[in-house]
Amino acid sequence: MSIAAKQSLLLLVAVSAVFGADSARPPVFPLPQEIEMSADAFLLDESVRILVPLEPTAEDSLAARELTAELSDHYGIAVPTVRAGTLPETGRVIVIGAHTNPLVRQLSSRLKVVVDVQSPGPEGYVLQVGGQAVLVAGSDEAGAFYGMQSLRQLVAKGGAGVAIRGAKIRDWPHKPFRAVKLYLPGRDNIAFFKRFVREFMALNKYNRLMLETNAAMRLDRHPELNAGWIEFARDLTLSRRDRPAGLRGEYVDSTHYDTGDGAVLEKEEVADLVRWTRQFHIDVILELPSLTHSYYLLTRHRELAEMPGVEWPDAYCPSNPKSYELLFDVIDEYVDVIKPDWINVGKDEWRILLPTACPLCRGKDPRELFAQDVRKIYAHLKQRGIGTIIWGDHLLESVRGELMSEQTTRAGHKYYWPGALTPDQVRELVPKDIMIANWMWRAGKKGEGEMNEVRLEEWGFRQFLGNFTAGIHDWERRSARASVIGGAPSSWAATTELNFGKDLLYDFLGCANLLWSKHWPEARELGAAIQAMMPDLRQRLSGRLAPSNAGDKIVPVSLAAQSTAGLGPAGRGGAATLGSIKFDLGEPAAVVRTPLGAASPPIEIGKDLTSIIFLHASEKPARNDFAYRYIYNFEDTADLLGHYEILYEDGFVATVPLRYGVNILEQGWKPGNGAQTHCYRADPVACGDDKVFFAYEWTNPRLGKVIRSISVKGSSGFKTSYGKALVDNGILLKAISVVEPRPGRDARD
Repeated sequence: MSIAAKQSLLLLVAVSAVFGADSARPPVFPLPQEIEMSADAFLLDESVRILVPLEPTAEDSLAARELTAELSDHYGIAVPTVRAGTLPETGRVIVIGAHTNPLVRQLSSRLKVVVDVQSPGPEGYVLQVGGQAVLVAGSDEAGAFYGMQSLRQLVAKGGAGVAIRGAKIRDWPHKPFRAVKLYLPGRDNIAFFKRFVREFMALNKYNRLMLETNAAMRLDRHPELNAGWIEFARDLTLSRRDRPAGLRGEYVDSTHYDTGDGAVLEKEEVADLVRWTRQFHIDVILELPSLTHSYYLLTRHRELAEMPGVEWPDAYCPSNPKSYELLFDVIDEYVDVIKPDWINVGKDEWRILLPTACPLCRGKDPRELFAQDVRKIYAHLKQRGIGTIIWGDHLLESVRGELMSEQTTRAGHKYYWPGALTPDQVRELVPKDIMIANWMWRAGKKGEGEMNEVRLEEWGFRQFLGNFTAGIHDWERRSARASVIGGAPSSWAATTELNFGKDLLYDFLGCANLLWSKHWPEARELGAAIQAMMPDLRQRLSGRLAPSNAGDKIVPVSLAAQSTAGLGPAGRGGAATLGSIKFDLGEPAAVVRTPLGAASPPIEIGKDLTSIIFLHASEKPARNDFAYRYIYNFEDTADLLGHYEILYEDGFVATVPLRYGVNILEQGWKPGNGAQTHCYRADPVACGDDKVFFAYEWTNPRLGKVIRSISVKGSSGFKTSYGKALVDNGILLKAISVVEPRPGRDARD
């Protein structure tokens, strides 16, 4: 374990005490550079005031409004914002702002806190919580905003009420470029997108959003592209494909047809998403693929395709001037709406067939064609004052080979793809103020990944690590390289809560910590911390409060009569708890075991319930594949172990799918060290004898209707995303607790 990892583990252990001895959840994440927790908490009630200057800046007002929203929405406390010229002599106050804010200066002086432009520095802040005052002082406006994000995380509800935990924090970012790459959401997912920006990206101190759009925005100059985009997405969805066919079985580019959920947003909707994002100190980088992954341009312009004979062309002809007339029209229309400072124009994975290219390109050096394409687009963007980003694989012969790369279809047909530019061509033909999205950082068999970073730096490029993951090796040394300005973990599937929750939170959170902090826990400690953060993440990303957290009566249901001994010892009996939820494990311990293809006897309920909390696990590990494996069916990328069948008194039946990694994991689970090793919608509960089960809360959609019984049914013949049947597994139901209706006066009284 490195010194940095040991320091990070000690930090996690030290600060987790405020959550309870068994919690791995840190009080602030990403981990601050310097933090000292104390018992001097700041009690929150409606006598507290958030102070802003007599003439507040827009940033002062934003910080106050966001903190007010946090306290109101999540804790039910209405704390007013008051304008003031000076600090009051009495009363408990919260002051947030840049060091130039007059109230910040006064409170900093009173608390002997030093903060200015240089200290802690750009985007840095100092946060101090005491019994009578809370101060967030930023070196700049961004720093004050990030300090407020840390303050949001320090709020906690306990036996004495709601309070901000006592702390002294001095914090600043490790890297200036902290991005997430994702697709433009569809209309049904706009609300989720906004929650993700506000409740995840801002909270975890990301400052860039790279937004891939394709033809998912209304294009007034080229409405045919919108029509073609919808047709393209519908064709592949209804034929159950993630990508079309090549001419003779050749592998073709990924399609990204789930951008915008395969549909189109109006310009006003896109502009609103950009405005929403930028108010949280998150700049929007437009990603609009060019040359490659350009299906969206060619659905109705096959005459511009490099290979017009394929089912759905994905690359335009770089020798045809009309390709650029179309591309620049689309770029300019997006620029008018988004007004980006940078555009990522793609250019990865150029998969045209060589040497039989289109007549205009035949006989030409594909590397020179690639460089000419880059320079044409670069010049167009520069003329508009916009910076250019490209994915950098075609600059590296270690990744794409020399001149032509030989490929073979499953049927044995050999064909060739364009290779990379030579080092001399990169030096001479590619402008060095182009920023490189470097997804080639991963270590290859001979450590080529880091050498790719070195080559890009030697050629004079700035780079960020694209498709970034929390599992990068030697980050301390590699991040010290001056050309590496940051990183961007990526989503390559539709922007939905399910896709992000089940696939991406480990990397999105782990990368946030790598990019902001210099405290980097080992993988398993990080995994434990992330799983411990899931309850809060679920509430923020879903926008829904779990009924068990609303203060209503929670009652255990005994399963003793349903117990089986098919698994051997069922663990200790008695009780288990998760926060305010108590489970009756039975005496002796009860387990309802349901193998695949089988069904349990019904568990009698006979009540109207607000929610049911299942404590369950799978017998063995299963698989949760990435959502992009089934663009046309995201749900089934997570193995279906079975379902609960909820029978109502009136005969209606509701089903609750049990999907691995979504709401169930295996008994005895331990924190993992990578993506998809967590459970998004359920939380681990220790049940003794090294047994861990997962508590999953299902909210009743039919309030007021009596639930007669619950049955467990194992799936039969479910096939994984790799076409293999799921076998030799089962569902273990350890306990059930229920949230009962809240007592109240009958409306007829």
